[in-house]
Amino acid sequence: MDSVRTVRLLMSSLSVYRGVNDRSASKAFYRLLCAEDASPDEFVSAWGAFYSLLAERGYTENFLYCMTKAALFDENAFSRACCAKKDGELPKGLADAARRDIDAIFRIGRTTPQDILGAYRRADELGEAADLLPRWSVGKSVPELSGSDPMSGLSQYYQANGFGTFARYRAFIWRDKSLYPVQYPDSITISSLTGYEIPRAKVVDNTTAFLHGCGCNNVLLYGDRGTGKSSTVKAILNEYWGDGLRMVEMPKDKLAEFPLLVERIAPLPLKFIIFIDDLSFNEDDKSYAWLKAVLEGGLAVRPDNTLIYATSNRRHLIKENFSDRSGDELHRNDTIQETLSLSDRFGLSVLFGKPDKAQYIDIIKNLAQEKGIAFDEELLAQAESFAISRGGRSPRCARQFIAAHEAAALNKNE
Repeated sequence: MDSVRTVRLLMSSLSVYRGVNDRSASKAFYRLLCAEDASPDEFVSAWGAFYSLLAERGYTENFLYCMTKAALFDENAFSRACCAKKDGELPKGLADAARRDIDAIFRIGRTTPQDILGAYRRADELGEAADLLPRWSVGKSVPELSGSDPMSGLSQYYQANGFGTFARYRAFIWRDKSLYPVQYPDSITISSLTGYEIPRAKVVDNTTAFLHGCGCNNVLLYGDRGTGKSSTVKAILNEYWGDGLRMVEMPKDKLAEFPLLVERIAPLPLKFIIFIDDLSFNEDDKSYAWLKAVLEGGLAVRPDNTLIYATSNRRHLIKENFSDRSGDELHRNDTIQETLSLSDRFGLSVLFGKPDKAQYIDIIKNLAQEKGIAFDEELLAQAESFAISRGGRSPRCARQFIAAHEAAALNKNE
């Protein structure tokens, strides 16, 4: 087994995978490695801090997994090169340096508590405290690196899943001119959505064409509130993220920053949907000009690995009053046509209309079956009454009714 001094030097010498040392557990472990000449108080403090981080992350039985997982999700020159050169060879120097780092990370992750205690020069001063220090186990590496050739596993993983934060997460929010990962994205699935199969299929078909590099369009999902427009987009991400699909939610008032986003995602091997939810503009809201430029005609063109999916309650995205059709402007008709042309720049517009009574009944029936609720005339009457109180029928209204019915049934049984 490597000496503690050797392990410390290995950590310090990481080059391609140097970002592994920036992880909190790695920092705490390095502090412990450096405590071999420290006072007993400093040594046990470093030990406790390191073990506490392992415990918080669930790695007390699997330190090697912790280290190799940090390597798997590290963004570096090697991971980026693997994504960019799917069919080509990497520079030999870079590949050799990466291989050396991965070997070092394995050696670091196999360091045991006994190794640390054995190297501590003032261990005799610890007394009974040495036996009371909590122990961790080495465990196993992440599956992607467990084969006979870890570098081959790494390369295949990067090519299939991207690298860094894009391999770890599927959904992101654009905020403060940066991408922030969504830790807990909505888990809704396509199979859980009821009704609207025809319009939803159009969006799914467009997405699969996008993933396969075929002809596809930016999409506007429009229609009545609560009809599942946003749910459809989120469900598509959950269905296809394993095929290299990622999603970035971008507020409409940040569209001027689209070129910055393009710089971040255009070089990546993944496919991105830029999601703009609840899109609409007032006539004096000139930010719609940024969207027009993004959709078609701007200098910062939309890259091939990016599509825009927007949802709106309106087919024509710019609110217009009757008074807008009068006024002193000489070419008023040109202005009206300009405002109406924005939605036309989406190659695919899909209507999610308010369901009629038969469709609403079908949605209620399917949701009731999923929850094991008996579907009868009484349930249907309650569902209709609930819809009236909520301003009309919709899939959202149906889901809310079923949830309220379940809660009432539970309270009644108690």
